[in-house]
Amino acid sequence: MTHHQVVTPEQWMEQRRQLLAKEKEFTRLRDELSQARRDLPWTRVTKDYVFDGSAGKQTLAELFEGRSQLVVYHFMFAPEWQAGCKSCSFWADNFNGIVPHLNQRDVTLVAVSRAPVSKLQEFAGRQGWSFKWLSSSGSDFSYDYNASFRPEDLASGKAIDNYAQNKANMSDLPGISVFFKDTDGQVFHTYSCYRRGIDMMNTAYHYLDLVPKGRDEADLPYPMAWVALRDQYGI
Repeated sequence: MTHHQVVTPEQWMEQRRQLLAKEKEFTRLRDELSQARRDLPWTRVTKDYVFDGSAGKQTLAELFEGRSQLVVYHFMFAPEWQAGCKSCSFWADNFNGIVPHLNQRDVTLVAVSRAPVSKLQEFAGRQGWSFKWLSSSGSDFSYDYNASFRPEDLASGKAIDNYAQNKANMSDLPGISVFFKDTDGQVFHTYSCYRRGIDMMNTAYHYLDLVPKGRDEADLPYPMAWVALRDQYGI
């Protein structure tokens, strides 16, 4: 960083304009990709998934809360864990404030994990979260949408992560799944993303992409080694 190029304001402005042209092209391409996501065909959800939450048991259809669109964040929190995943918590720190805005656009956002609801509530209280968080324990939901993996599927190579074989050999991974409910009450799966596909939903990372050091993760044991639960920084 101490040897970075330094130029005059006029030279900087010229290079910034050149970069702006690339940024505009990227924005246009992103808009095209977003439309391609929306143009994907849908599949009808035929299983009766039931979740446990603070309001008791609810079906997948009930999670829409009167809206037609539902976004589910697959939060890594296995039943035997005592705390939620620190990386998923990094993403979840973005949820509270955006929920009312999403609601205004006919979208409901929830998080789903396999841990029992009592653990979810305790951890949410610790982190100061108020977004809706449900347990999929007792249903196949997290397995069917490739966010959780049974030991036998991992052992046999049948577990699918990000549309390919799960080579991480982990029981739970993050992801996002999107659903639509029509006026007849039928529910459809429209989209899911995993791995770097959820990257754009993390506001903090995109601010880091603006600063001179960027995410500054190249020399770490793995990219997110620096991330901690927000109540653990400095300990």
